[in-house]
Amino acid sequence: MRRADRLFQIIQILRRSSRPVTAAALADEIEVSKRTIYRDIADLVGQRVPIVGAPGFGFLLDADYDMPPLMLTPDEIEAVVLGAQWVEGRGDKALSGAARDVIAKIAAVVPERLRPFIAEPSIGAKPSTIIAEDAVDTTELRRAIRESRKLRLRYRSEAGEEAERIVWPVILGYAEASRLLIGWCETRQAFRHFRTDRMIEAQVLQETNGLPKGELRRRWQHHRETWRATHGPA
Repeated sequence: MRRADRLFQIIQILRRSSRPVTAAALADEIEVSKRTIYRDIADLVGQRVPIVGAPGFGFLLDADYDMPPLMLTPDEIEAVVLGAQWVEGRGDKALSGAARDVIAKIAAVVPERLRPFIAEPSIGAKPSTIIAEDAVDTTELRRAIRESRKLRLRYRSEAGEEAERIVWPVILGYAEASRLLIGWCETRQAFRHFRTDRMIEAQVLQETNGLPKGELRRRWQHHRETWRATHGPA
């Protein structure tokens, strides 16, 4: 790894951590010696990067520190490309287009030496299976999630029975061959999964779920953790 890339990687590791990171942990992740880490930290501090800490305690990066955008490493670029390939093959039309656009934007601004990692990445996503076509606009489902709005769903069960539900949507999950809307069902008073290809109609209501931002997701995460503790991994 080039020294410039190593210094950037140290900053990235510190930036994603809210707790002090020891030189040993940095050395282990970057695969260099602790002595090299101490020297690199000293160089970064000398360049006025706001790192605080000491040997034995660990190091922290000032939360307000900002770096120039898109200083990406080859591994980071390939991670984004892999994610974009998966989304393009399995996401809805809007997300598939967005995946292509973000790769084009990255390719337009990264240095020339990094562009081969976009054009010819060393990794690739498995070709997607055929996903059942949705009768509803998944863009509207995602809007309801972002705005914490309730949904009125007309839904067909696996047995072919139709029902109407008021749902507080939490997240839209993308699996190999289907998409699932996870939400709180007012009728069942419980979290339920709704396959988008079984939705007949989905109407975004003006009414919100009335909870503080992020509270519904926290409740769902707690429910999921409790279920896994009782039943084991799905």
